Amino acid sequence: MTRRRFDNRRVRPEQPNINDRIREPQVLLIDHENTNHGVIDTRDALRRAEEAGLDLVIVSGGKDTPVAKILDYGKYQYQQKKRQKQSAKPSLKEVKLRPNVDEFDYGIRIERATQWLDKGNHVKFQIRLRGREHQHRDRARELLERIVEDLKQVAKVQSFDQKSLIVQLVPSS
Repeated sequence: MTRRRFDNRRVRPEQPNINDRIREPQVLLIDHENTNHGVIDTRDALRRAEEAGLDLVIVSGGKDTPVAKILDYGKYQYQQKKRQKQSAKPSLKEVKLRPNVDEFDYGIRIERATQWLDKGNHVKFQIRLRGREHQHRDRARELLERIVEDLKQVAKVQSFDQKSLIVQLVPSS
């Protein structure tokens, strides 16, 4: 049996530049009240952070002097993760309908699309045809035009494809 070797090539997560891990001699300091103190010595910035009971964190590592901010690091991490999740959310919502949709179902879909558009999401309506429904494409086009008409207060048309029966709406404001 051969001996396993320790793999030291494993990628370690990059440690953030916080408090004593900051190696730069000078930083551009912004305190917890968003006041710019200009370029000061790192030790002086650390002392100010300790006096405030907060952490000194490098938020932007520039070429000359990095920007350091006095803040609560736990709260900063939470906000970063929250922003990351927010940007990962899909902004295109899809609604698939049949051409002979019931009035109640149609109303619910329009209501839901209105809510999505108010939140800033794009909405894509697609009419799916099956079997004999392909003979009545004009009814499907009328349904798409009705959707656009019903949502014209909160949305504007980004694309309207009559061949594949798809309309994409974006918030008007």
